[in-house]
Amino acid sequence: MIRINIDVMLAKRKMSVTELAERVGFTMANISLLKNGKIKAFKISTLDKLCRVLECQPADLLEYVEGAEDEEL
Repeated sequence: MIRINIDVMLAKRKMSVTELAERVGFTMANISLLKNGKIKAFKISTLDKLCRVLECQPADLLEYVEGAEDEEL
C-alpha cells in the first residue's frame, strides 16, 4: 500500500491544511481525502503541485508500506 504523508510535510513546513489547499488550488475536501488515504489515484500534476508548494521530493510524500493491504482488496 502507498501512504501519502502530507501531515508529516505540513508539520515540517509549519503549514496549515488551509494554507496548503489555497496555495495548490484544491478544496479542503480534496486535501482531506489525500491526507486520509481515501483516494485510489491522483495525477502526476497533483504531485507536482504538492511538491512545489511543500518544497519537497515525491519520496517525501509517498511511502510504500509492505504488508499493508487495501481494505477493499
